[in-house]
Amino acid sequence: MKKVLVTGGLGFIGSNLIKVLLSKNYFVINLDNLSYSANFYNSKDFYHSKKYKFIKCDLNNKSKIFTILNRFKPKTIFNLAAETHVDRSIDGPESFIKSNIFGVFNLLQSFRKYILKNKNSKLVHISTDEVYGDVLFGRSKENDAYSPSSPYAASKASSDHLVSSYVRTYNIPAIITNCSNNYGPRQHPEKLIPKLIYNILNNKSLPIYGKGLNSREWIYVDDHCEALIKVSEKGKVGNFYNIGSNLNLNNLSITKNLLKIAKSKINIGKNVKIKFVKDRPGHDLRYALNSNKIIKMLKWEPKISISTGLKKTFDWYLKNPGYYSKLKKRDITKRMGNKLK
Repeated sequence: MKKVLVTGGLGFIGSNLIKVLLSKNYFVINLDNLSYSANFYNSKDFYHSKKYKFIKCDLNNKSKIFTILNRFKPKTIFNLAAETHVDRSIDGPESFIKSNIFGVFNLLQSFRKYILKNKNSKLVHISTDEVYGDVLFGRSKENDAYSPSSPYAASKASSDHLVSSYVRTYNIPAIITNCSNNYGPRQHPEKLIPKLIYNILNNKSLPIYGKGLNSREWIYVDDHCEALIKVSEKGKVGNFYNIGSNLNLNNLSITKNLLKIAKSKINIGKNVKIKFVKDRPGHDLRYALNSNKIIKMLKWEPKISISTGLKKTFDWYLKNPGYYSKLKKRDITKRMGNKLK
């Protein structure tokens, strides 16, 4: 049984990745520092599995990370631990620097020491398409220049550069992935789709930034997880891999699709109406990835259509009201990133 370590495994993508890994008979060690976005509800389906171990740990605790690596000796580390909300990074960028840059630095230092006696291990560092910045035309390729717009994107770009530098300078076995917008079960409602679903279920208006024309490339989280596993098994050390669906939809289209799904399943309240609100500072208009490399070289491709994925996502939140109850209400309802301090 292969042992793998997932950082940030109580978050959205991390918990879904663990679910998929366990289904493939991996033994998973989950490190999470229990920040606001962590949710034990996300692990309820596998918490008692004999193939799963949770450990509270901050990536900035370098000695603890090294101790854990030596104890469990994972073959692969999936680094998903990160602050990820753009609006939150606008209001308070410091925590993004600490988690996304210093946290990755400490992980790299521990991993660099660990591989001296565990040379067959590998680090997969998960990043975002936002590092490429606004892409008004075409699709970003792996060798395109980074041009991050927000403190969040800049902190992720910095971590990518750190990992890449450690590959070249210290010869560590690491791979970097850049993924488009994920959606699906277990996502914190500070993000667009779970926020809209929460408001639909609670008879609230649906806030859309600007005119709703900001375009994102959407990928169902399970497709992303399958890609990450494929990268860990077949990917080439030192390479970057874009992971996307090649499907762009703007925020207004996503909202209308969700409303259509909701109306087929529940009675919609009178207050559930689209409401355009002040845009966030520095809001990129469009992100789009060219994923030909992973499709051609690793034989991966997304399988879940946007219509199927949105239905599966809505159904999960409808059937799991307990998820929201585990979060602080202000983290669900408070608007962030609309004021420059």
